[in-house]
Amino acid sequence: MYQIKQPQKIILGPNSSKNFQFLDNSLIITSSGTKQRGWLDHLGIQNYILFDKVEPNPSFDIALKIIDKFSNENISSVIGLGGGSSLDVAKYVAWKLKKEKIMIPTTFGSGSEVTRISVLKVNGKKQSFHDDALFADLSIIDSYFIQNSPPEIIRNSAIDAVAQCTEGYDSKNGNVYTKFLCENAFDLLENGILNMNKEKIVLGSVISGLGFGNCSTTLGHALSYVFSNEGFSHGHALAYTTLIAHKYNNSKFYERFKKLVEKLEFPKISLSGNLEECAELILTDKKHLDNNPKSISKEKITELLEIINNN
Repeated sequence: MYQIKQPQKIILGPNSSKNFQFLDNSLIITSSGTKQRGWLDHLGIQNYILFDKVEPNPSFDIALKIIDKFSNENISSVIGLGGGSSLDVAKYVAWKLKKEKIMIPTTFGSGSEVTRISVLKVNGKKQSFHDDALFADLSIIDSYFIQNSPPEIIRNSAIDAVAQCTEGYDSKNGNVYTKFLCENAFDLLENGILNMNKEKIVLGSVISGLGFGNCSTTLGHALSYVFSNEGFSHGHALAYTTLIAHKYNNSKFYERFKKLVEKLEFPKISLSGNLEECAELILTDKKHLDNNPKSISKEKITELLEIINNN
């Protein structure tokens, strides 16, 4: 028996966020540059409270800081506006403040707007928080935000979504429904990347989130966090960690995933830290490794890290 969970409500379509009627006194959590990019003008939102200091790979401490700062404010809802980092912080803050959660992605890859997952750094290391209370009450998927996105943002976001749906398809925790979503997400994303069809990338990202959010990602994500801890962007790291994981798992997506990595021309990555210590840290990531289709040892993880470093 399987359970399928997702946000209470999802709104999709060009300018869907522009046409939505937001409540006054909403707390908008986002990154610096939001005003400059015109995102708030696009929303047309009035009488809001703004926190725009979320950085990539945000820390648990920044979430606690926001909670402490705004816990006594008269806030109607919390709006996450931005990439996965902003959404992950916003979901956690809204959960703890017991406020309505509205998630609006501006990059399309993390799937955070439709998952029960928030990834934050604890003591400098990435940690995944999983809880049904982290689901958005409302997700608004507006392709307006991808139209003027820099190629680097699209590239890193799209490969993130591709990694998630292909790992999700292979997950031991998957079922016929998640496999259907993940495979269809991959087809949309593959077409979107090869032909730079941004609408298909947006739709593929959302469907990927609905798929892997119900079955979990696997080895590729477990491997990726040690690279993120050394400063590589999440998508950049996944381009190679999911690739090597697909080869290890004999995934049916390996060759097609490899072509997308080559198409997007990701620079090589490598770790400067001790690989055995990295492998020990990766082994603690049971949320991902327990769902991997093949068991894996510390020695094998170290070997995979060596392959990534030497390629």
